[in-house]
Amino acid sequence: MLTVYIDFKEPAAFLALEPTLVLAKRLNLELAWQAFRCQERDLPDTGADPAVVRSHKQARAGAIRSTHRHYAALKGIDLRFPESNHNADLALGALAQLRGDALPFVRRAFAAFWTEHLDLNRREVVEHLVLESGDIGGVELDAAPAALAEAQAEAEDLGVVDAPAYVIDGQLFIGRQHFPWIEEIAGRLRAGA
Repeated sequence: MLTVYIDFKEPAAFLALEPTLVLAKRLNLELAWQAFRCQERDLPDTGADPAVVRSHKQARAGAIRSTHRHYAALKGIDLRFPESNHNADLALGALAQLRGDALPFVRRAFAAFWTEHLDLNRREVVEHLVLESGDIGGVELDAAPAALAEAQAEAEDLGVVDAPAYVIDGQLFIGRQHFPWIEEIAGRLRAGA
């Protein structure tokens, strides 16, 4: 079992979706999709001029976006960031409640956010995504905020700080760059089974 923590609005999680599926198929691992709300962290207060801090934050955000666009282009993906900064809390709360195969919902929610630039915090959008995803059961949108809060607390207790994050055999890895270690652990688990 490979547990995968995702946030639909996180470009790194979106770009890791297909490589994660390829890895799981190659290693014959079942995937458990978990919701995790990534939050922008404030820069430490250094007493610096607020304009300098704001400029640094903008430069850093631009560099991160550029890195994601570069990686996407290498994979043949035209990565366009949404115009507005919608959050995806309602869709994440729905994911936290899903029973059964969550992959259709995961795929559909990522596409809705990154391709169609839909607001995954609007009830009618998420209701439609749930309906399109087939027999996933157990989703009550009124309970989504509480489900996300519970999932968030559990993830943070494990040490998850960003998405994508992976847990295999009790070990936590943040980011897809750790696939070689995940593969090594999966190999050891298979050999010991």
